[in-house]
Amino acid sequence: MNTVTAFYPVGTPGQPWGASERAQWLQRQVVQRSHADEVVAKIDALRERFDVTQYGELDYPSGRYPLLAVRSRNWNDALPVMLVTGGVHGYETSGVQGALQFIDQHAADYADRCNLLVVPCVSPWGYERVQRWNALALDPNRSFVQNSPAPESAALMALVAPLKGQIVMHIDLHETTDTDESEFRPALAARDGKPFEPGEIPDGFYLVDDSENRQPVFQQAVNAEVVKVTHLAPADARGEIIGSPVVALGVIEYPLKALGLCASVSGARYTTTTEVYPDSPKATPQQCNDAQVAAVIGALEFALSNG
Repeated sequence: MNTVTAFYPVGTPGQPWGASERAQWLQRQVVQRSHADEVVAKIDALRERFDVTQYGELDYPSGRYPLLAVRSRNWNDALPVMLVTGGVHGYETSGVQGALQFIDQHAADYADRCNLLVVPCVSPWGYERVQRWNALALDPNRSFVQNSPAPESAALMALVAPLKGQIVMHIDLHETTDTDESEFRPALAARDGKPFEPGEIPDGFYLVDDSENRQPVFQQAVNAEVVKVTHLAPADARGEIIGSPVVALGVIEYPLKALGLCASVSGARYTTTTEVYPDSPKATPQQCNDAQVAAVIGALEFALSNG
């Protein structure tokens, strides 16, 4: 039996997908939850306290979605800008709900200290379908590049562009789940015509620093808040997390810009990508949301003290 057909039901062994395979994959995607009910309604409830703007709209044959951002009400150009993004991968629930929880419970505490720009759900189509990719079978978090082919990524880049040079900190909220190994990494290998090499899912929270702009003390400050809520992920037997060397407890590094990752869009001095593990037997969904909130607070407090 050919290993490619064994690990994913779409595609021809060893051949990258074309239009027909992408269409076949798209037919497999079904709506599992409501962006309108779980995200838009919560953002609407914030309008009395914060400025809500629509910075774009996704228009796919399978659905249209507003792209929404929440800003500090009394924006002050004399203050630094802090950027929080979530839901770049729509299936990563706590990134979205953690961002919304932070705005509701804590954002007002920073009204006189910084300008907050929060985009809770960058990929609403993916949120509804609990999917890593967008409707074009593209990963938005590899698409933050010039002339981006992903409308989700292009819209966020356009939103952030006028603020470059003003953004001091950008934290991007993600999850690493068991489905990374059972669905999303096999789909990626099949789409690209490559073999699937199984890996390990780390049990716990970790951060991704920028290997081209290392800020180790900042990462440690974020994790110091997170450990009050949940546990950090240990390194595996090779001293790695998801194939990358662990540079400090709960910290790995990627070249953010070279990979087209969301945390590269702002040009901020302090950047990090969170990774929560919602499938851990030691963490509840609420703990995962709380961990994201703790990470945002840790990032903000450090940036404000060291900006």
